[in-house]
Amino acid sequence: MMDEVARYNRERWEELAKEGIMYSRPALELDETSARKMVDLQGVMGDPAGLDVLCLACGGGQQSAAFALLGARVTVLDFCQTQLERDRETAKHYGVEVRAGLGDMRDLSCFEDDSFDVVWQAHSINFVPDVGGVFDEVVRVLRGGGLYRLHFTNPLAHGLSEKWNGEGYTISDPYVEGSELVWGDGYWNVKDEKGKVKRVKGPREFRHLLSTLVNGLVERGLVILGLWENPSGDRAAKPGSWDHFTSVAPPWITLWTVLRPEALEAPPPQRTDTVQP
Repeated sequence: MMDEVARYNRERWEELAKEGIMYSRPALELDETSARKMVDLQGVMGDPAGLDVLCLACGGGQQSAAFALLGARVTVLDFCQTQLERDRETAKHYGVEVRAGLGDMRDLSCFEDDSFDVVWQAHSINFVPDVGGVFDEVVRVLRGGGLYRLHFTNPLAHGLSEKWNGEGYTISDPYVEGSELVWGDGYWNVKDEKGKVKRVKGPREFRHLLSTLVNGLVERGLVILGLWENPSGDRAAKPGSWDHFTSVAPPWITLWTVLRPEALEAPPPQRTDTVQP
């Protein structure tokens, strides 16, 4: 049963998707190379052919199609019907099978324990105020040795004003776990496929500290394989523009982890060096 935050955010995403936000545009020109780049830019995953993959909170007809083209058995769970329709459209376009279901990322009770080899989560964890429930469910449905990919907002950049003060960008919001933050005036500039921009009110977002995310994963037996910041933008762009802002404050971070419950039982490493008196 969805709470007030989830219901509100579902309404926001329905409107964003219907207006053609880039995350809801089906990827209709994928080949094996571009599909692999879409879901494993860091080169961590290996061959997903034959694996059971859950695309968690990432409807839109993009990653699901990429995984299916690479030979995986794909399930998508998202709370936005319009996004899921995009997945169905894309699967039909490529002639592949994708299961698409409606649900909340914090409640995966529709899946049995140990159901998936890969849980690939799109940029969505910042739309819930507490990450613990999501991580608990991911660990439950993920098989031992399975991979969990997580993408989230850089907590140091989250809420940072894009307004240029003449010398830099001002940090003003308290660095607090779970605090609700607003980008700019709370509206997103949605550019459709024809280039027309419409202002659409965005969903509610919450800051999650790096320590909360990393420790939350490690405490559940997820071993971090790598962490990547996603710098972008252009330092030569006009100060105050998104391109310039993102060149100064990388907005996103990607984590790849592997489920190793036995790591929680392992004794701490012993020092082999000796201290001479």
